[in-house]
Amino acid sequence: MEVIIRPNADAAAALVARIIAKELRANPHLVLGLATGRTMESVYRLLAQMHRKEGLDFSLCSTFNLDEYVGLAPGDPHSYRHCMNEHLFQRVNVEPRNTHLPNGQAPDLDAECRSYEAAIAKFGGIDLQLLGIGRAGHIGFNEPLSAFKSRTRVKALAPLTLEQNAEFFGGADKVPRRAITMGVGTILESRRCLLLATGEEKAEIIAKAVEGPITSMISATALQLHARCTVVVDEAAASRLEGSEYYRRIFATEPEWEEFRNSN
Repeated sequence: MEVIIRPNADAAAALVARIIAKELRANPHLVLGLATGRTMESVYRLLAQMHRKEGLDFSLCSTFNLDEYVGLAPGDPHSYRHCMNEHLFQRVNVEPRNTHLPNGQAPDLDAECRSYEAAIAKFGGIDLQLLGIGRAGHIGFNEPLSAFKSRTRVKALAPLTLEQNAEFFGGADKVPRRAITMGVGTILESRRCLLLATGEEKAEIIAKAVEGPITSMISATALQLHARCTVVVDEAAASRLEGSEYYRRIFATEPEWEEFRNSN
């Protein structure tokens, strides 16, 4: 795991967008794993801007989103399909048939989960998985006690997750109680993981995920086992990290990050 600390949320999102753009330019057929949430909207806005101004080409790539609420139609304004269409897919030249999200209205949810795993395998696996982190420490909707070998499945949402998402639905009682999510094992099979977290409210869980013991109570700690995981945070989200000075030195001195330093 590698931790990169940027001065603020805008700089963190900009770095993540540039990393994705670099990967896409290097491999136009990139299989990109995507996440939703307010933190990601800045990244998608920047990618759409790169498409318009720099010709960043999405026409040959494929995408797989981490999760979707059970029971919501794709056109529901609270669905993640609607969110992705609005913030990214309709703003770039990605082929709609190559954008994948679980079907939360599938008549057989278990079959839908198996089909989603099969589709990821058919596309050769995920090259770059973008991740956020919930206050419960989940990646995707892998709530506490999610097995590290888990696959795409239906998961009941934890009370903290319902509370966190309440503002989007007009109250915790209106948030769907279940979601289809990629499993921790599915995520760990991605060739590269890229986690973005910003804001002081994420500081405690980032410290636990990055520097704490590996535990199924915090599914993000599984990323410590990944061979190539980059965690990008702003100063606020990094405020409880014990190794913050070392992490800052990584970005300032390591050759891998030279082009990103120069593009600031």
